[in-house]
Amino acid sequence: MPIGVIINVLSVAIGGIVGAAAGEKFSDKFKSELNLVFGACSMGIGINSIILMKNMPAVIFAVVLGTSIGLLIHLGDKINQAALLLEKPINRLFKNMNRKMPEKEFQALLVTALVLFCASGTGIYGCLDSGMTGDHSILISKSILDLFTALVFACSLGYVTTIIAVPQFIIFLILFLCAKIIFPLTTPDMIADFKACGGILMIATGFRIAKIKMFPIADMLPAMILVMPCSQLWCTVLIPLLS
Repeated sequence: MPIGVIINVLSVAIGGIVGAAAGEKFSDKFKSELNLVFGACSMGIGINSIILMKNMPAVIFAVVLGTSIGLLIHLGDKINQAALLLEKPINRLFKNMNRKMPEKEFQALLVTALVLFCASGTGIYGCLDSGMTGDHSILISKSILDLFTALVFACSLGYVTTIIAVPQFIIFLILFLCAKIIFPLTTPDMIADFKACGGILMIATGFRIAKIKMFPIADMLPAMILVMPCSQLWCTVLIPLLS
């Protein structure tokens, strides 16, 4: 049962409704300083995941190699292009109701929201972890952050923010179901290293949310695919050779 996915999607929808209805009551200072708290929370979740690491060289190798692949194939740009495709039908249904915001700025903000809610490292990691282990804590923690993040976006975008929950649900459900297929092929050490890799991405996400350092989160996503094969290879081949 994708409990974490459902909770996360509902948090975005509810945050969007509240933000659109009461957006004018929140000051710019409130929104900007709340983002700092979001960043700190993301880093805390990441640290909690990293301490589960079993094979540090395998995790580090997966993160470096995965990020290199993502940068070489311009994965971040491709995700932004996919978000642009989603933006067009959504924008047709919900025109820019914020007269103070230029149309191009509105579209750019909508694309940012789509990427953040539908293709973030935390969301992908949380869905895979939820599907493989049945532990929904990452997605539930993300839901708390997304509730307020959606509220902040809805202050500018309006009720269109709630519609983002639809593509988010479809993407997250697919990831959750794929994880169910992968889980029988894994070992406890592989799962632990997968969590640690996700933790590194969450710390990087925290830095980005707090606007301390803009890590290429989207380009780091291939590490989530590579980390379990790297972990297994390290345990079954490299450790026996080194010993």
